[in-house]
Amino acid sequence: MKKILVINSSARTLNSHSRNLTEVFVNHWKSIHTNPEITFRELGNTDVPHINENWIAAAFKPETARSQEEKEALKTSDLYVAELHQTDIIVVGTPMYNWSVPSALKAYIDQVVRVNETWKLNPGNYENPYIGLLENKTVVLLLSRGSQGYEKGEFNAHMNFQTDYLKTVFNVMGVHNIHMIAIDGATLNPELLKEKIENSHQKVQSLIEKELL
Repeated sequence: MKKILVINSSARTLNSHSRNLTEVFVNHWKSIHTNPEITFRELGNTDVPHINENWIAAAFKPETARSQEEKEALKTSDLYVAELHQTDIIVVGTPMYNWSVPSALKAYIDQVVRVNETWKLNPGNYENPYIGLLENKTVVLLLSRGSQGYEKGEFNAHMNFQTDYLKTVFNVMGVHNIHMIAIDGATLNPELLKEKIENSHQKVQSLIEKELL
């Protein structure tokens, strides 16, 4: 059975559209599988450590050369990276904050995009300088945005620093099978928003049944 990692990054616990999408994913997955293996990683209401000088020094050293202080600096990163390696499907629930991702998710990304753990250099290849080390993974991006028109060719596409950024991060780490479902227009009138939410729920369930089983 495939192992699932669910990452929530919204600062809201109530009235969070991205959390609602991850909940729909989890509930539908549970309805299909007996005793599913699901790990939850909470970011939105957790103090995710920012990387610092000790972290950087440690990350670029062999493990045997690290001081105790440097090993301590990498403890959170070690946990996050291990979760990624141990899972098959990574479900990321995130709102758009100021046209990008929440700072907690950015701090998490800084912890997991780590040389010789989730990527390594591809020497001499300037067009493709990274080799991803996360193999045979699938990512599901479950997004929410206050406005709309953020997709390619739409009127707000130039302000979308959420979608391509997340795809690029996972591409660098070796994940290319990426699916995205978004609720656009969270500040729209209630009836239209309700329709968009119901449509997104159907898309989540359909994605599981058609692509992820």
